[in-house]
Amino acid sequence: MPEPRASATTDEKIRCDACPVMCYIADGMAGACDRYANHGGRLVRLDPLTVIESAVESGSDAVPFLDPCGWDGDALQSNRTFVTAIGAGTTYPDYKPAPFIVSSDYDGTDMVTVVTEGIFSYCGVKVKIDTDRDIGPERAEVRSSGEVIGHVTSSEYGSKMLSLGGVEHLTGGTKTEGRITCESLLQLCNRAPLDIAVDRGANLRIQAACPPVINGEEERRMRVGCGSAAIGMFARQWAEIVDEVIVVDDHITGVLTEHEAGRQLDLPPAGIRVNGRRSTPGRYFQAADSGSGWGGTNIENPLEIIRRVDPKIAWPGLRLLMVSTTGEQCAYFQLDEDLNPTPADMPQIVHESVVRIAENCEPSLCSILFMGGAGGSLRAGVTENPIGLTRSVRELLTRVTCGGVEAFIWPGGGITFMVDVADMPDNSFGYVPTPALVAPIEFTMRKDDYLQLGGHEDRIRPVESVLGPQVRRVKKSNIRPGGINPPDLVKHGEK
Repeated sequence: MPEPRASATTDEKIRCDACPVMCYIADGMAGACDRYANHGGRLVRLDPLTVIESAVESGSDAVPFLDPCGWDGDALQSNRTFVTAIGAGTTYPDYKPAPFIVSSDYDGTDMVTVVTEGIFSYCGVKVKIDTDRDIGPERAEVRSSGEVIGHVTSSEYGSKMLSLGGVEHLTGGTKTEGRITCESLLQLCNRAPLDIAVDRGANLRIQAACPPVINGEEERRMRVGCGSAAIGMFARQWAEIVDEVIVVDDHITGVLTEHEAGRQLDLPPAGIRVNGRRSTPGRYFQAADSGSGWGGTNIENPLEIIRRVDPKIAWPGLRLLMVSTTGEQCAYFQLDEDLNPTPADMPQIVHESVVRIAENCEPSLCSILFMGGAGGSLRAGVTENPIGLTRSVRELLTRVTCGGVEAFIWPGGGITFMVDVADMPDNSFGYVPTPALVAPIEFTMRKDDYLQLGGHEDRIRPVESVLGPQVRRVKKSNIRPGGINPPDLVKHGEK
């Protein structure tokens, strides 16, 4: 661990310089961030430096982070130890070198990894919620504890999407809005559940890698596809057992005998017309309004979707299956002598086709992607000429990871990245009350490349000096162990 950082003291309080808040902390107390505390006059971290191990026993020799030749995309490198920035600390002001700049040798090549926790005012999360149920209109505001923290954005295939956080909510609104936004992002990034409400929409509980809870009901399945896609996938199986299938879907409702899949199987027209705007044969938009009923629509009785039955085409005894895109709702009808759909017992073979839809549905989950921009404090902590780091990342000479997890780097200017928090170790994120999130980030490159960037050569230290009994060791195969809690006796300090 780095030497505790403390500047001038006032009345025996230590002044912490880990972030712009610059807390004065009394003995036995923690700063406003809950990450640093005054322990007997020394500034200490309450959460330890974290390393990720891959088939390396504790106490074995440390090894470098990246293979300079033939790198296969594994940031942790099997059979190696990776020093993450979790628990590494931060530096303020920006010109100070990162807390850890560690070196190692691999097969004659010197490697350097710059390890730091960044303070992110420009950050947020992108949330993917696997559900067809209506959660609210696009652009509707999302609230946590009554404060606006983001909005609903465009839906994706089988999923609703949220954009939460961002500098506009962290610093652009009221103090309460910024505080609640920061707390909400911290919960989500550390994989804790968060209750939110969508204006003119649903109440949700979201949590990384867990099923969403929508209006108190846990979602189970992500749809197999839209109604048209379901027709295309299962048309051959239905062709021999029913005369017509209508797959009810909020986006594209499918009708088997009109659909090209049914036509190519030589199925005769059934004459059952559905509501909505026909896109192409057998594919209907806006067959019903959005809701929490069949296939993400607002209907509970599937017959409501039928506009009419054509007596010139349909016939008594016609077998009709109506099913949702997850198979959770299904109904079987036969046309009576007046061509009215009449409920009938579903044959076992038809039931099995519905089960097949359910088998092809993936579990419904929430995905939380942290997104941030690596600004001045991060880049200046790596090199005296920050643009060099940006260019090195662009040229793929520098690998960016977040808590040991490969980060996706957005194209364009700057270093804007995203990472799936479900892959990160527990308690990877912290906060400072500016407000901003604190997130780990690591930059790994060859030592020669690092020196060409104008890196802080005098601060490079061997990786062996970093590892010790105080670090938290996390296995790569199981990077979700129990969380780490600070000592109970430590309380909040003063700003």
